[in-house]
Amino acid sequence: MIPLTTQRTPMRSALWLIPLLTFLVGLFDLPGHALNPFHVDEASASTSTTPQKPPHKSKRPHTSPIRLTPTGLSLTTIQNFRTTSSLRMTRLVLDLDSKAHPSTRPLLQAEGVTIEIPNAILSPSAKTKLAAGRIAKPFLITQPSERSVHILLPTGTFTSYTLLTLMNPPRLVIDVVPPAEPRTILPAEPPPDFSSPLPTPQQPLQPRAKSVTTIVIDPGHGGKDPGARGHRGTEEKDITLKVALKLRDLLSQQRGIRILMTRERDEFIELEDRAKFANRHEADLFVSVHVNSHPQRSVKGIEIYHFGEAKDQRALEVAARENGTPLHSTGVGWEYLVADLLTAKKIEESLELAWTAKEAMVTNLNGHYDLVDHGVKTAPFYVLRFTSMPSILAEIAYISNSGEEELLRTSRFTSLVAEALMEGVKSFLATR
Repeated sequence: MIPLTTQRTPMRSALWLIPLLTFLVGLFDLPGHALNPFHVDEASASTSTTPQKPPHKSKRPHTSPIRLTPTGLSLTTIQNFRTTSSLRMTRLVLDLDSKAHPSTRPLLQAEGVTIEIPNAILSPSAKTKLAAGRIAKPFLITQPSERSVHILLPTGTFTSYTLLTLMNPPRLVIDVVPPAEPRTILPAEPPPDFSSPLPTPQQPLQPRAKSVTTIVIDPGHGGKDPGARGHRGTEEKDITLKVALKLRDLLSQQRGIRILMTRERDEFIELEDRAKFANRHEADLFVSVHVNSHPQRSVKGIEIYHFGEAKDQRALEVAARENGTPLHSTGVGWEYLVADLLTAKKIEESLELAWTAKEAMVTNLNGHYDLVDHGVKTAPFYVLRFTSMPSILAEIAYISNSGEEELLRTSRFTSLVAEALMEGVKSFLATR
């Protein structure tokens, strides 16, 4: 019997070398590490506090706008828009319900410049205004998708533009400078023939455009109506008259401006008569000066009102106090008054005047005092309801606050307030 023996073939005896060879190959740095299972990428394995630098050449298309916010943020609604035009520029103001984040690098295309507002939509009322063509050239507003609004400035309609984001309340402002008008050189005309009489004009000469701007300044309260009282006995009627007279003197120095006052001394004037006075003289602007008050003496600051529905209880209370009417009757029927007595143009211009006045006050007073800006608000004030021109009511300080009452008693503060209101009026007139 032949004993069974295990014979090792050369192939089997070489199998044990495979793991050894694999290990030895792993010790070498293969190109690209594609086949090296033991290679560890140092860039991913180590922790670094230095941010990575972007590549020198970005792969982003040149026509793609750069957004400031991720697309996951909540939508911003463009509630309304308005435009104002002058020889120097055209301004577009978008009223928003939250802060917008427009593209920092607008699209440059053959048809013009497109400013993209991501995560934004147009309100139904804004869409209605656009459909009716109620927007000045050169602005073209579209909503190409559910989460984006575009503003196009067509080529050839402007030389430059500025983009500004404002808060309290949120707004987006775009100022466009139009191209200069080309100068037309007319061919020389032959000398007139004096042998025949001059022809008689067929049409009468048209009257010249209005060259004087009439502004009515309305010092609040007066006479038997003292208005709000401060802790030291300071009365609103005295402060409003001081500021109004200073404002009158400042504006009277401006060329082409005529100033009228609803009162120039301590006398009582009915609210109805104040509005009739402005309407009778066909005023272009109406500025009413008041001083605020609040049950909490710590409250202070400025706020500017234009006519509209009171957006909160506090605005309604202020209107009721200044109107001298019960709280429940102040806000009744405001929507009918808007439709019957006011035009959309007057409301929009009143809003613009309120903003320019408020921003001028913030700019002029902030460097001198610790100013609290309560912004621009709407409320159904009587004198704003029944005047037919752009109208605002300025609450210049809180007389109920001991610190601001002391300021109101100083000539320096009232002079600065008057100067700020003057600058606001001038800024508004410059855009008309």
